[in-house]
Amino acid sequence: MQSPSRRIEIIAITGLPQVQEGDDLAAMIVDASTRQGTPLAAEDVVVVAQKVVSKAEGAYVDLARVVPSDRAIELGATVQKDPRLVEVVLQQTAKIIRATPGVLITETIHGLVCANAGVDSSNSALDGRVITLPLDSDDSARIIRSRLESLVGVPLAVIVSDSFGRPWREGSMNVAIGVAGIEPLDDSRGHEDDHGRMLAATIVAVADEVASAAQLLMGEFGGVPAAIVRGANLDRSDSADARALQRNPRFDLFR
Repeated sequence: MQSPSRRIEIIAITGLPQVQEGDDLAAMIVDASTRQGTPLAAEDVVVVAQKVVSKAEGAYVDLARVVPSDRAIELGATVQKDPRLVEVVLQQTAKIIRATPGVLITETIHGLVCANAGVDSSNSALDGRVITLPLDSDDSARIIRSRLESLVGVPLAVIVSDSFGRPWREGSMNVAIGVAGIEPLDDSRGHEDDHGRMLAATIVAVADEVASAAQLLMGEFGGVPAAIVRGANLDRSDSADARALQRNPRFDLFR
């Protein structure tokens, strides 16, 4: 655990063009950040919205080509959603957690628990197209990180983020679904607090905190799909990934 930073800077990366399948997203980020006068620096964390990562990887489905199954038709009636959309959700789902009118919560094939298995039509740019989560967001983060570092020549970290709802709290917030270059959790168990008491349960989801901070500038729309978080002073790692953030179902009171 490193000492906490006394100052953190968040820089929106603006001016990125619409991302298309096959685009070099890392090069686009480097170009845009350089043009706006804030080139990437050593130890920066680059937070990238899942939607543009999915677009670059071709992770989308045209609903006009989807034939809903009987299960999707039945479930669509229950949740009051387009059965073609529900079919795409089912293809991305390992387990249905909750299905009520207007609400479909699932555990995805990636192990994430979220609404509609992360399938989304917002910011897709094309009517009738829905965007799915990357096949492996951690791998996506690793690839983007490697490419960024090769372009700028300094050590960096990357977070692929998405907006999730939360138990207990209203409103969505950005969380990390892919991580490369940092430890996603700060485990303080075994350390003393400010009064000398031993911490027994304190584990902080620092990758989620960084993703959420970046969302203050990225927003849900407005053409800012990436941001730089500078000065966070996080523990570095070449092997950690976002799977560490997924709670074991045995300890999940909501499943």
